[in-house]
Amino acid sequence: MYNFQGGVALSLMIEELEGHIESITYTNEENGYTIARVRVDGHDELITIVGNLVSPIPGEMIFMKGEWNSHPKYGRQFKISSYKTSVPAAVVGIEKYLASGLIRGIGAEMARRIVGKFGEKTLSVIDDKIEKLTQVEGIGRKRLKMISEAWDEQKEIRGVMIFLQSYGVSPGYAAKIFKRYGNHAVEVVKENPYRLATDIFGIGFITADKIAENMGFARDSEERAEAGLLHVLNQCTDEGHVYYPSDMLIQRSQKILQIDREIIAGALDELSRNEKLVLYKGSVYLPPFYVSETGIAANLIELQNDSRSMREVDSERALQWVQQRLDITLAAKQAEAVRRALKDKLLVITGGPGTGKTTIIKTILAIVSRIGTRIMLAAPTGRAAKRMSEATGYQAKTIHRLLEYNMRAGGFQKNQSDPLRCDLIILDEASMIDTILMHHLLKAIPANASLILIGDVNQLPSVGAGNVLKDIIASGRVTVVELNEIFRQARESRIIVNAHRINVGLTPEYSASESDFYFIEQEEPEKVAGIIIELVRERIPRRFNLDPVDDIQVLSPMHRGLIGVENLNRELQNALNPGGKGTVRGAKILKVHDKVMQIRNNYKKDVFNGDMGRITRIEEEGRRVRVLFDGRSVDYESAELDEITLAYAVSVHKAQGSEYPAVVIPVMTQHYLLLQRNLLYTAVTRGEKLVVLVGSKKALNIAVKNDKTQKRYTLLAERLK
Repeated sequence: MYNFQGGVALSLMIEELEGHIESITYTNEENGYTIARVRVDGHDELITIVGNLVSPIPGEMIFMKGEWNSHPKYGRQFKISSYKTSVPAAVVGIEKYLASGLIRGIGAEMARRIVGKFGEKTLSVIDDKIEKLTQVEGIGRKRLKMISEAWDEQKEIRGVMIFLQSYGVSPGYAAKIFKRYGNHAVEVVKENPYRLATDIFGIGFITADKIAENMGFARDSEERAEAGLLHVLNQCTDEGHVYYPSDMLIQRSQKILQIDREIIAGALDELSRNEKLVLYKGSVYLPPFYVSETGIAANLIELQNDSRSMREVDSERALQWVQQRLDITLAAKQAEAVRRALKDKLLVITGGPGTGKTTIIKTILAIVSRIGTRIMLAAPTGRAAKRMSEATGYQAKTIHRLLEYNMRAGGFQKNQSDPLRCDLIILDEASMIDTILMHHLLKAIPANASLILIGDVNQLPSVGAGNVLKDIIASGRVTVVELNEIFRQARESRIIVNAHRINVGLTPEYSASESDFYFIEQEEPEKVAGIIIELVRERIPRRFNLDPVDDIQVLSPMHRGLIGVENLNRELQNALNPGGKGTVRGAKILKVHDKVMQIRNNYKKDVFNGDMGRITRIEEEGRRVRVLFDGRSVDYESAELDEITLAYAVSVHKAQGSEYPAVVIPVMTQHYLLLQRNLLYTAVTRGEKLVVLVGSKKALNIAVKNDKTQKRYTLLAERLK
């Protein structure tokens, strides 16, 4: 291979190296890009390798082809062009393999003892004379049984592993594939490897596409075109779109797949015929989103048109009575909201912080409970439900618990066949509810019940697809009471005042004096990161008597970069939870006492996207991690650890529905694409007692002035009209 620079031909020699993976420095699970340290024969020190590896495991033997280059910052590296991995044969490699977490009952220390006893014969001993392991200190009958069962499971998938590894799939993914398809795994993957992208969590289209290419699937094959289209449409729903325009979908798919438009259009028609997507007036839906959007519209209209089970009351007399009872005086808009709640079957109450939404809920509850109304309170997240309970004195549940989700029984148990027994449902933080969850909720609400949606329409829309609250308001079909008066007590908070200033396009006010809102000006990203660490670790806890882990939350607009979520989590983990043993998962290390977040809904474990907890235990032998979520312990096996991530810093989207005693927010021009008014507004309104912005005035001004939110493709408002 030759590289011509300045007329001189520089020979780049392809070399072959063999060694075992000592440690993983970084790995991107989506595209496989990995930086690792490898021990290679003939080299005194570990070498650094870079390249695309599928789920590398410390201890694996790796056979590499590639070339040496020099990185200006990290020095000499071996860049891989092709590779193969295998179970290690060398003693040190066997120890690493056994300690990798694939074999339950064997951790790092036990692996050292076993290999110390049996050396190079270790694998054959486990295969043929496993009872000999009892000669190793710490292995009794109970542990032997655990190891034996785990080793037998490995034997079952060994054929699958050999087949898949020949096409570049790692043992980690092989185990997941076997768990999903069982003994049909090889058959399924041979027939259509693109199924892996939709069926196996962690294997995206890019990985499946590489496997398919290795298996000889043509770039313009029908299977690839269909899988690519579904991949792009899933990307669109991840971005918040309920549907995507067909022309734009074809164009976007063509850019990724690099094949003719006609092939993609043909795949679109075929997927529609097979009911894998829905075509509607130039719009393309994944079936669950089409069913949900049409279902929301139909159920809301039915709810509005049906008779009501809640008793009629004289609203003026009720208002007079309740204000005396609660010793309050309602503002005009608050009184109007209560009147409408007593009259209308469907009502939206929207307003920012400090505008009296909680007072309205308490007032409505005092009146309707007096007349024997069956009441249910709900919110999209556990934190929001807990806050609602504390504020009202009534039990509030998450929507999932309200609808009695049951994994074994196959979904939500409350639906049109077995509806909720209530006359009135009040749903708080309604801006957070996405299209699919709203559909399931409305299916379970009896037609004669009343529904009140309460939320802040100026916050970010839901993490899931849709813009439900905004669309319901935009339809003009439902009564809306908008609260815009900040009450005297709330006006004393600079957080609330500044949130409203941001919402109308004014720069927040701040000073160096005593306050609950601060702005620290700094232009350089490295210094911003350092200031954030210092604020969380020392300055805020010392001055405001707050716990650095439980009470302070860092919110960043983006994931990558020096002041993105990923890097800030690493830095904050080092600062707040240094030392101690942990378990490695890709590029992250999880340790006891770490603050973590669940990043996907897991109905089996009853934990949901955005739930936060603390790691309380890591079992060295079984690679099991125990997390405490709001008083409830949840266990994760090694293969499930990609469902949790460090949460010292989280994205603003992930913080929706939650409030924290203190929040720290970087605001930098590097975040240009995400400098939006509703994102800054949402971030600021997460802070209860303290908000600290760190960054540049220019970035702050850009965010405040930019009210152009990303359009979400949804037809709910039109369907309601």
